[in-house]
Amino acid sequence: MKKGILGRKVGMTQVFSKDGKLIPVTVISVEPNTVMQVKTLESDGYNAIQLGVVDKKEKNSSRASIGHAKKANTTPKRFLKEIRDVETTYTVGDKINADIFEVGEVVDVTGTSKGKGFQGTIKRHNQSRGPMGHGSHYHRGPGSLGTMLPKRVLKGKKLPGHMGCETITIQNLEIIEANAKENYILVSGNVPGAKNSLVLIKSAVKNSRKSDPKEIITYEETVIDEVVEETIETSVENENTEVVETKENETVEESTETKNEEQEDTTETTQE
Repeated sequence: MKKGILGRKVGMTQVFSKDGKLIPVTVISVEPNTVMQVKTLESDGYNAIQLGVVDKKEKNSSRASIGHAKKANTTPKRFLKEIRDVETTYTVGDKINADIFEVGEVVDVTGTSKGKGFQGTIKRHNQSRGPMGHGSHYHRGPGSLGTMLPKRVLKGKKLPGHMGCETITIQNLEIIEANAKENYILVSGNVPGAKNSLVLIKSAVKNSRKSDPKEIITYEETVIDEVVEETIETSVENENTEVVETKENETVEESTETKNEEQEDTTETTQE
């Protein structure tokens, strides 16, 4: 039984566990996936769900895709992916978030590798080059081709050609963090594909190890932040007290001035 979700590769970073280990992770942005279709053994011959992600404008969509999306009470989706043998029962229109996976689970991540264009045998197949000096005329060529019997190039020979842009699955990666509030998943290790490319996270097929969730260090609140907040509060209190003291001093000075003026007035009247 499987479960999975579609997301976008953001890039790589590193986190620290509480036992002091550095873990390189790939950040995968996971928007809520919509269940577009549910296939059953009775109607389709197998159990599966179809996930849709990334909204698409109706003017750029076909009538078939618009009608398919209306069954799920949503807008047409740009990417659709089918996952077979899901664990729980879903209904059309359900939302799947990042919390579908738990910390410590082992998953397989599928993506499309970076395209590298037409490449030679050294880069494409990791072959060795010939001598670069001393009169050698063989440097980065593919080698001898069909000079002996059967006097043709055998099928499957490693030759120059298009490299990359292939569907690749990296197996047995661990979920380090699954944050449903901010819609991202941290997966240990590297993931195929360029930045902002679509990837599929699904339950591991060949996993035989036990779950070992790792507690990572978060930096939401630190001692420095608390000290800064305290200093800000004390500075604000000091400013308020200074303002109050200055106001009191001003009122005292005004009262003394008024008293002096009254005394002068009384002395003038007595003299008259």
